[in-house]
Amino acid sequence: MPVHGFAAACDFQLIEAQENRARLVLEDCAQTRAHYPFSFRLEIDYALSPRALEIIARVTNAGDAPMPYAFGLHPGFRWPLFGARAQDHRIVFAQAERARVPVIAPGGLFSEETRAVPLAGRALALTPDLFAQEALCFLHARSAALSYEGPQGALEIETEGFAHWALWSRPGAPFLCVEAWTGHGDPVGFSGALHEKPSMILLEPGASRAHRALFRLRAP
Repeated sequence: MPVHGFAAACDFQLIEAQENRARLVLEDCAQTRAHYPFSFRLEIDYALSPRALEIIARVTNAGDAPMPYAFGLHPGFRWPLFGARAQDHRIVFAQAERARVPVIAPGGLFSEETRAVPLAGRALALTPDLFAQEALCFLHARSAALSYEGPQGALEIETEGFAHWALWSRPGAPFLCVEAWTGHGDPVGFSGALHEKPSMILLEPGASRAHRALFRLRAP
């Protein structure tokens, strides 16, 4: 399976569309079963308001055996916001987080080695060189919410049903990705079955689970 899973490369079916809402569905097919041999339904609702976007993803096990899965969101945002300088921004977690993150090995594998990140209390200052090495992955985070703040406003992100945060950018690029994941990449040397991977969710036959994210803009 690719490092970022398979769903992003698939065509979803649009089953509902309104002026400010949409619902898309992906079900197992020959394309998905080439990577993921399970019967499933992934339903994603988008709801847009003048200053907010809500995303709710529902994963359903449509098969007759337990189904391991992981789901993540991959949004990117302008950096800097509102014309400010890149170095005048910060991430503020809702709770205190451990100031160390895993070192990512080649191929997107997670090593047991960790490195320090410059957290000051709950705040992480965003500097152009912060992501020069790799993404910052806060695994098993205490915070279900955080804010991406600039001198003239902020983007507030609230989540339900996610365990990890990942922050990344490319040197010189005008964006910042703030990702929420239920699972994460394979550990270095892992060779077990999919259900044995760390942080996988196991759904019983017929069961569903929802994951929600709310993105709210706080601007001048």
